Amino acid sequence: MYDRRTDEVPPTVPTPASAGHRPTTVERGSFCTARCACGWSGPARRSRDRARTDAAEHLAAP
Repeated sequence: MYDRRTDEVPPTVPTPASAGHRPTTVERGSFCTARCACGWSGPARRSRDRARTDAAEHLAAP
């Protein structure tokens, strides 16, 4: 299986809420998933843009 990691989420200045969070997107076949260093993982999406949005929403969540 093909596994390619890309840093498609724009870098942000760490804030107390986002400290320890480093979201990235992972492509697997035709699907893209947002994942974070804290262990969080978003749903598999065909839209890379939606996966990046999932990562941004996770970063903004408390």
